[in-house]
Amino acid sequence: MTNPVYLDNNATTRVFPEVVEAMLPYFSEQFGNASSIHAYGSEVGGALRRARKSLQALIGAEYDHEIIFTSGGTESNNTAIRSALQVMPGRNEVITSTVEHPAILTLCDWLEKHENIIVHRIPVDKQGRLDIEAYRAALSERVAIVSFMWANNETGTVFPVEGLAEMAHEVGALFHTDAVQAVGKLPIDLKTTDIDMLSLSSHKFHGPKGLGALYMRKGTRFRPLLRGGHQERGRRAGTENAPAIVGLGRAAEIALSTLDEDTTRMKALRDRLEQGLVQQIGHCFVTGDPYDRLPNTATVAFEYIEGEAILLKLNQAGIAASSGSACTSGSLEPSHVLRAMDIPFTAAHGAIRFSLSRDTTDADVDRVLEVMPAIISGLRDMSPFWSEDGAQPDGFHPEYA
Repeated sequence: MTNPVYLDNNATTRVFPEVVEAMLPYFSEQFGNASSIHAYGSEVGGALRRARKSLQALIGAEYDHEIIFTSGGTESNNTAIRSALQVMPGRNEVITSTVEHPAILTLCDWLEKHENIIVHRIPVDKQGRLDIEAYRAALSERVAIVSFMWANNETGTVFPVEGLAEMAHEVGALFHTDAVQAVGKLPIDLKTTDIDMLSLSSHKFHGPKGLGALYMRKGTRFRPLLRGGHQERGRRAGTENAPAIVGLGRAAEIALSTLDEDTTRMKALRDRLEQGLVQQIGHCFVTGDPYDRLPNTATVAFEYIEGEAILLKLNQAGIAASSGSACTSGSLEPSHVLRAMDIPFTAAHGAIRFSLSRDTTDADVDRVLEVMPAIISGLRDMSPFWSEDGAQPDGFHPEYA
């Protein structure tokens, strides 16, 4: 049987063996509560400090205490936005984009409907790039916080968050970035930026699930989301998930040490995959910014077929991919990201995301290129919207290629 191929790393990554090995003692041997003053607690407390410093190095924070451990990206995002609204009296507006993760957009919908917060959703162009002029027009002294993702989870398009943060500060607003897809894939040096808050999630760069962090620049006013004990300097109550925090720290060390090498190799594999699919299949195109995109992310839109059918065929061939965000892929509607980019329904329904990692090999790419032409051809033969020559009223869209 052909070896399975996993290309859904933007949904989650394999926990590295070195990470598992680092975590294991903290389940059964060094099991103390870090808040305890005895030796069992102090051993764990030391491990958490070391993990915090490892993450500090990965994201370029100036101080290790700027890092607050959370349950993941969703909690970090909610904490950042809700805190900003509380500490900025007289400001009741939020700026975000139309292509954010549901962890941002669903919260903004709730704030708008139930808490009378005004939300500005900045549009993007056909390559997923932010409309800077629309952003500039939305900025005012009524804005409490601006929240833009660093890199899009579906297309990989990277936003110029450093410059966007500077613009937010010009009107006195706080700036937050959801960097869940960027950390571990792009070089980040927060101490050289105006970014006030940053969210990340361990399982996106080969750490354990259920653990993330919120970077909070020193001096930023803050209100905790969870209140209770004094953990995380009183900023996030609850006994620390010590094994997972240790795992995150080890994953951060690995990511930092291999970042340049992994980025170069993944980009080469991604480009070969995209070029092979477009050349062999036709009536398909790569989405996202062709010049400023995550090195591991390739979302290809195949016209006149359903993405779910493609995924089922890929799964039968032992290949795991995605039709978009793992958090919303149960929907039969095209992803909100592709709709915001104005990608035609004839193509948006057939968009497949291949997301690579350090584990991805040349053989994995070869396998996808081997099976995809037959899968697409077979599904198009069954499609009532497809003809032999592929000529349709709403046909090939070169502006997306």
